[in-house]
Amino acid sequence: MGRGRAKAKQTKVARELKYSSPNTDYDALQRELTGGTSSVVSAPTTAAPDDDDTDEFDDDRWSTAR
Repeated sequence: MGRGRAKAKQTKVARELKYSSPNTDYDALQRELTGGTSSVVSAPTTAAPDDDDTDEFDDDRWSTAR
């Protein structure tokens, strides 16, 4: 039996969360999304060490034409 008060409180809290409009700090959000103070992301200048012309499946064993 005492479910009425608990449900009323849950409904009140849910309604407050649904209709409230908190103040958003957009500058802090932008800093967080960009990773700090730097807003420019630089691309890597060299290729990764495993980028070579050989392929592990580049031998005749895997060829479909026989």
